Formats: sequence, structure tokens, C-alpha cells
Amino acid sequence: MKADIHPKYISCTVTCGCGNSFETRATVPVMRVEICGSCHPFYTGKQKFVDSAGRVDRFLKRYGKTAAAAKSDGD
Repeated sequence: MKADIHPKYISCTVTCGCGNSFETRATVPVMRVEICGSCHPFYTGKQKFVDSAGRVDRFLKRYGKTAAAAKSDGD
């Protein structure tokens, strides 16, 4: 193994959107996640709505006008 080419493996705090946090080890000191084992529907048995519409709206806002303009130019 070559010396001084690998990232440092340090303690990391993972914080979920539900408020749960835990310690692990990674190459970054802080991680933020939207869903963890404490709030994931598979583990809790409860249905949870994940806000994916925000990403779609942001995509359409950014690229929707361009796609519509290109489509109307082609017709």
C-alpha cells in the first residue's frame, strides 16, 4: 500500500432529517441524510412521504422552459 495517498479515516457524526444522530467512521467529519434506520418505513412499519416533488419542480424550473421551447421549435 502506498503511503500518504489514502484519505484519513476519522470519527463522523451522521444526522438524519428526523433528528436522530449517531457516530460512525468515515472520511468526512459530518454527514446529513434524509432517511435513516429510525425513520425508514421498512424498519418502522409506518408510511412516510418523501418529498421528491421538490426535486422535480426544481428540475422543471431549471430545464422545463428550455425543453418546451426546443419542442415547439421542432414542430
